[in-house]
Amino acid sequence: MSSLNETEREMEDRQEPKEICRGFFTGERALFASRSLKISETIFDDGESPLKESRDIQLYGCMFRWKYPLWYCRNILARKCTWFEMARAGVWYTDNIVLEDCMIEAPKNFRRCRDLTLTNVSFSNASETLWSCRDVKLTQVLAKGDYFAMNCSGVTADGLTLYGNYSFDGVKDASIRNSRMLSKDAFWNSENVTVYDSFISGEYLGWNAKNLTLINCTVESLQGLCYIDNLTMKNCRLVNTTLAFEYSTVDAQIDGRIDSVLNPSGGTIKADAIGILTIEKDRVDPGRTRIVCESVEERSGNECRCA
Repeated sequence: MSSLNETEREMEDRQEPKEICRGFFTGERALFASRSLKISETIFDDGESPLKESRDIQLYGCMFRWKYPLWYCRNILARKCTWFEMARAGVWYTDNIVLEDCMIEAPKNFRRCRDLTLTNVSFSNASETLWSCRDVKLTQVLAKGDYFAMNCSGVTADGLTLYGNYSFDGVKDASIRNSRMLSKDAFWNSENVTVYDSFISGEYLGWNAKNLTLINCTVESLQGLCYIDNLTMKNCRLVNTTLAFEYSTVDAQIDGRIDSVLNPSGGTIKADAIGILTIEKDRVDPGRTRIVCESVEERSGNECRCA
C-alpha cells in the first residue's frame, strides 16, 4: 500500500475531519492553526500563511496563489494541488507531508521539512527548492531550477528528471535511480551518495564529495569527478568527458573510452582506451594509481603503473 494511502487512513483514524469544499479564502492566516480538515477544490488567494501551524490536513484539488501557505505544519496530504507562481516559499518547517500529482510553479519550496514524499510532482521553477530537508522520497519528479536539494539528508529518488545547476550540493545519504540530470556542479560537497542506472551531464561533477558511487551510469562532463575522496564507478560510460579524476581516489570500471585523465590521487582506473593520460609526479604520487587499459593514445608525465 502506498505511503499516500497510509497517511490518509491515519488522518481519518485520528478524528473525523471537518470538510470544506470549493471555498475561497483571502487575508493573512485565513485558516491558522486548523486541525483535522478535509479541503477540496478550494482556492487560497491573496493573503499570507493561510494554513500556518495546522495539523492533520487533507487537500484535494486545491490552489495556492499567495506566499507561505504551509509553514510549521504536521501531517499534510496534498493530491492534485497547484502552487502558483506567487505561492513562494510554500512549505517550510513542515513534517510528514505527502504530495501526489501536484504542480508547483513557485520557487523556494520545501525548506527544513522532515518525512517528505513527492510522487508525480512537477516544479516549473525549482530554484532554491528542497533545502535542508530530512528523509525525502522522490518518485517521478520533474524539476527545473538551480540549487535543487541543497544540504538534504536521507534522500531516495526514482525517475527524477532535473534541469538545473548546482544540484544536491551538500547532500548526505542519498540513493538515486533511473534518473536524468542536466546539472553543472552536481553533488558538490556531498557524502555517501549512490546513483544507479542514470544519465548525468554537466561540468565539474562531484567535486569535494566523499563516498560517491555511480553504477551503470552514463556521464558527460568537463573536468568532472575531481577532488573526490573514495569515488567508485561500476559499468559506467564517460562520454565527452575530459580531465577526469584530478586529485580523486578512485576505483573506476569504465565501459569504453575515456577522453582524458588528469592526476588522480590513487586507486585503479579500468577502461578500454584513454585518449590523453596525464600523471605529473610533482603533483601526485604516480605509484598510487594503477591504470588497466588496452590503449593509451597519448601520455604526459606518466609514471604510473599500467597493466
